[in-house]
Amino acid sequence: MLTLNLTNADSFLPQDYLTSRKPRLEQAAEMLATHSGPGGDFTGWVTLPRDHDKEEFARIQAAARKIQKQSQVLVVIGIGGSYLGARAVIELLRSPHYNLKKKDTPDVFFTGNGLSTDALLETISLIGDRDFSVNVISKSGTTTESAIAFRIFKGMLEEKYGKEGARERIYATTDKSRGALKGLADAEGYEEFVVPDAIGGRYSVLTAVGLLPIAVAGIDIQALMDGAAQAMTELAVPGLDNPAWRYAAARHALHESGKKVEMLAGYEPSFRFFAEWWKQLYGESEGKEGKGLFPASLEYTADLHSMGQYIQEGQRLMCETVVDFAPKGEFLIPNDPENIDGLNFLAGKPLSFVAEKAMRGVMLAHVDGGVPNVLIQMPAISETSVGFLIYFFEYVCGLSGHLLEINPFNQPGVEAYKSNMFALLGKPGYEARQAELEARL
Repeated sequence: MLTLNLTNADSFLPQDYLTSRKPRLEQAAEMLATHSGPGGDFTGWVTLPRDHDKEEFARIQAAARKIQKQSQVLVVIGIGGSYLGARAVIELLRSPHYNLKKKDTPDVFFTGNGLSTDALLETISLIGDRDFSVNVISKSGTTTESAIAFRIFKGMLEEKYGKEGARERIYATTDKSRGALKGLADAEGYEEFVVPDAIGGRYSVLTAVGLLPIAVAGIDIQALMDGAAQAMTELAVPGLDNPAWRYAAARHALHESGKKVEMLAGYEPSFRFFAEWWKQLYGESEGKEGKGLFPASLEYTADLHSMGQYIQEGQRLMCETVVDFAPKGEFLIPNDPENIDGLNFLAGKPLSFVAEKAMRGVMLAHVDGGVPNVLIQMPAISETSVGFLIYFFEYVCGLSGHLLEINPFNQPGVEAYKSNMFALLGKPGYEARQAELEARL
């Protein structure tokens, strides 16, 4: 289903970049398969497409149908991996303008992923007086941004429907046995779904974390899982023909050669939030111990008119991965009798022909400018192709982390800003830290 083309990176890679890394790739693949090595306790995602909880999967589908019948809006409350995957899949498979389209499924609004008063008020105004449900997603229930948002929307539900009515409209995706949200959900009787212990947030899109909002948007989550299962089977086959091995080895070799930034580029506007999900996946997994490619994203061809100059002639610290989807339909460029724009030489040709030539031209220009390119080609955007691509990037990320000899499944640096924020907010227990930080401001 996936074709990996390294032709435009070959000249930047040592001839033995793949064979020299074969022993380390074998070890990395073994660690992922056996859930061993650094962070092995958080590699449940490796076999998730096959081993996921089928009973919970059926409950997710049933809950989605209930929400579709009961509500015109679903409010998804979560931050980081608790919302990026769901939003990425909905926008890629449905549209970045999903909420504006005429459809028979609820609008889906994502909140609790920031602290903007204006954004919160806008979401509330967009809901208006329509019937709505809430899916709150948090393993602990104490993440500041999401917890504040849940307080607000829980209160709105209780005011609109009463406590009994609100209970039927709140769905909690949280830890299976502990945490503030788990305790509240048990006490209030909310329907609950599990954030698996063995799967970290950035790998959780194919769990209830992502699947419930995705299903509410009318997406076939079984087909999504089928695509991921196909990838799981294909990428588990060891050897240097494995596209995940080749891509991980190329990324590692480029990093060792001095590249600092990996740009993920797509030519579909609907791919933008998929790239946001990818950035968290790779940023949190690889950015440790002074290592890792910095993940950035670009939307072509639009960003070529703003960032193209830097990519072509700026600091030579970048490599580029391009994801190309086959088009679903076709549109022929019309003829203009006056030919004012001089484009009649394209008349009668499909727009996809122009897009493909533009992509090839961009890649060659970037290579000539010192930017190695990797091309990932996919079939048309569908549930199965997106499921496959999700798993591919997850698996490559696991391999890449082990090639860097780090733990790709923790995120110790994330806690630094939280400690400072809690101290400055005056959270009990942070008094000494608060005085220290305020003296520096």
